Amino acid sequence: MASSSAALLAVLVVAGCAGMAAAVSYTVGEAKGWVTGVDYSGWTSGKSFAVGDTLVFSYVSKVHTVTEVSQGGYTSCSGSNALAKDDSGATTVTLATPGTHYYICNIPGHCASGMKLAVTVAGGGSSAGGSTPSGASAGGSLAPAMGAVVAAAAGALLKVALF
Repeated sequence: MASSSAALLAVLVVAGCAGMAAAVSYTVGEAKGWVTGVDYSGWTSGKSFAVGDTLVFSYVSKVHTVTEVSQGGYTSCSGSNALAKDDSGATTVTLATPGTHYYICNIPGHCASGMKLAVTVAGGGSSAGGSTPSGASAGGSLAPAMGAVVAAAAGALLKVALF
């Protein structure tokens, strides 16, 4: 019984790792991070985003925000009807639905200075707003990066990201 449980656990671990390996984590703005003065349209050029990928925003806490908005909010640089918002300085967004997802910095003048990002996620169709905070409607999650936990299972170590 114990050996069959261990074998099942091993199969689940391998399957889980294979799924995680397919997702890609993108650091928005690369080394510069989420700041004014970066061409985020240029940054997305040549990248292919897919459901399950993550966007990692690194910025100075409370000096900038990662605010998910509709296309209208993106065009007008308005976060007044934000779908989600974080100002922790380390925000990870999981792209959970296909379509175009829009992010701005909602600090006055920052979006107008180019601090805005539109990401098109493969899969067809258009999302009704993109990803939302955990516990909200379908889409994804916009949350402070929570680090990682290392768990031991059947003699193997797994690194599991917490969101």
